[in-house]
Amino acid sequence: MKINKLCIAIFFSVVGLFSLTSLHAQEAKTLFVNMPDSLSPLLTKVNRADCVDFLESKMKALVENRFGKKSEMTELGKDYIRMQISPQTTWQMKVLVLNDTTNIICTISTACAPACDSSIRFYTTDWKPLAESQFITLPTMNDFLNTPDSTSTSIYAFDEARRPADILLMKADFNKENTDLTVTLTTPDYMSKETAEKLKTFLCRPIVYRWEHGAFIK
Repeated sequence: MKINKLCIAIFFSVVGLFSLTSLHAQEAKTLFVNMPDSLSPLLTKVNRADCVDFLESKMKALVENRFGKKSEMTELGKDYIRMQISPQTTWQMKVLVLNDTTNIICTISTACAPACDSSIRFYTTDWKPLAESQFITLPTMNDFLNTPDSTSTSIYAFDEARRPADILLMKADFNKENTDLTVTLTTPDYMSKETAEKLKTFLCRPIVYRWEHGAFIK
């Protein structure tokens, strides 16, 4: 009986240790450090590890990237990381729960020149690409606009404001406290001030997605 109890205790200790190790391996910092260099062309593995060590030591996480410029980790949580890669570019990473046994990684790369535009990518926890369409349907231009009824007198003003908006630019941001993803239309930022003001009259609020049942839902 004592041997059986000892075996059971050892079994649960091993399972607990395995679960703890597995959980640690799923943390954003571990996944970030082990990210392939091909997906992080400006930062080496040493850069990435240094950023984590600096922030965990309450130090400024500033490193010299491959181009000899400065990059900084500005946020580090269990499931979230934000990097200021350059003055014009940022990179964010979020670990999302897909189901009871599986997590995935979502990243946002944003470049501002001067209007900001983001690209969203999804990966397995060993950084294999996943199809974006499985997890999110990105907004179209019309999703950001309050279109007047066709009988409204403002429809002509809307058509005039909408016509110059020929390029869809969007900026995406994670909420570091939860799994919300906010997408903001940035097309007006590349337009002339006068033209942008006309379009802004018809703009909706930024679109917020929530991660539910393995996908981002508006």
